[in-house]
Amino acid sequence: MTKEDALRDCLTSLGSVVVAYSGGVDSAYLALTAARTLGERAVAVTADSPSYPERHRQLAVRIARDFDLRHEIIHTSELDRPEYRANPSNRCYYCKHELYTHLSRLAAERGAIVVDGNNADDRGDYRPGRQAAREFGVRSPLDEANLTKDEIRELSRAAGLPTWDEPASACLSSRIPYQNEVTDEKLRTIERAEDALRALGFRVFRVRHHDDLARIEIARSEMPRAFEPEIAAAIVRDLKAAGYRYVSLDLQGYRMGSLNDALMLRPT
Repeated sequence: MTKEDALRDCLTSLGSVVVAYSGGVDSAYLALTAARTLGERAVAVTADSPSYPERHRQLAVRIARDFDLRHEIIHTSELDRPEYRANPSNRCYYCKHELYTHLSRLAAERGAIVVDGNNADDRGDYRPGRQAAREFGVRSPLDEANLTKDEIRELSRAAGLPTWDEPASACLSSRIPYQNEVTDEKLRTIERAEDALRALGFRVFRVRHHDDLARIEIARSEMPRAFEPEIAAAIVRDLKAAGYRYVSLDLQGYRMGSLNDALMLRPT
């Protein structure tokens, strides 16, 4: 049995699913496979919130439209939770708790099971949100089928999904150092800054938010462009326009979950 077959068998055994669908690589492939396996008994649900980039929301909507997915958008309010705004090291727990509270209610109304896009490569990562998933009985069919990220990308490419080579993504709050309050104003500043870098042609990067200083992490393969005089000037101009006073380039380059360094934790 192939891993694809194992995934379809897992979904079939669940009967009806609500897919936590962000429009990223993993959730897009899971949503498409669920739709092709279960038909009307699969619905992809996107949680729209201040920490969710508008670009990702548009991508999720476009994929759902182009691939005829049953798709719903709900609004979550993690910023209304003091525990989330305080930005502790387990901030993701409170975000996922908010998400699964809504998705579990939808699933209960439809006699369905909530499923997420966790895959086999995620098992060793520091992911506080997994605790919330366990508490709500969320299933992870990609992980259960032992599918890795690279395999999901290849299967997505074969299926024609435009997400197959999308860079890894995370919520905008992940750019704010732990113990620093998460606010809508900070999230919008980060989003404007990252949109500016993307418009300049950068692909893999993060803008880490340190009050009025933006610490830019760019993939090492792309970093030489940042030193070109015209590009460097444009970065400074555009990020100051986004709301920062100072703009710095992290010479270590992009590292997934670099803000976990202060906690001596594995990256997320």
